[in-house]
Amino acid sequence: MGCFEVLESGEGIQEEIAHRLQDAGALACGWSSPSRPALLIISPRVAAQTPRLELGCRTVLLPGDAPAQHWQLQAASAVSYGPGPRDTLTLSSREGNRLWLALQREVVTVQGQVVERQEFPFQSAPAQSTQAALAVAGALLLLGVRPEHLS
Repeated sequence: MGCFEVLESGEGIQEEIAHRLQDAGALACGWSSPSRPALLIISPRVAAQTPRLELGCRTVLLPGDAPAQHWQLQAASAVSYGPGPRDTLTLSSREGNRLWLALQREVVTVQGQVVERQEFPFQSAPAQSTQAALAVAGALLLLGVRPEHLS
């Protein structure tokens, strides 16, 4: 394992994260181990299609409507994304591929930096679902890409 791992079902999330990290010149993990990633990203499709899951990580990023009560996740922290009022990362508005995202509460990156609550623009990939875009944006934030570098 490395800094992050994406559990997805053909949604293009890992590819988009890797591409944007390379463009940003980012990815210095503060913590990882050979068997557990610092950040585990669970895609919307995997969350909807996976009744059982047993994994460990430092931080998990998952859809707010994931059936996590049935999963055996060992994580120091969890960050949710989605349309719900209790989700940490939500969509504020959308104009084509340009999204305005709202970070509802502060989060701590894998490097230990605090990202304060705020709204910020995010340019999603063409034809990417809103949920997949939220997963990409959330992963980038948690991997240390500053919100102002996400547009």
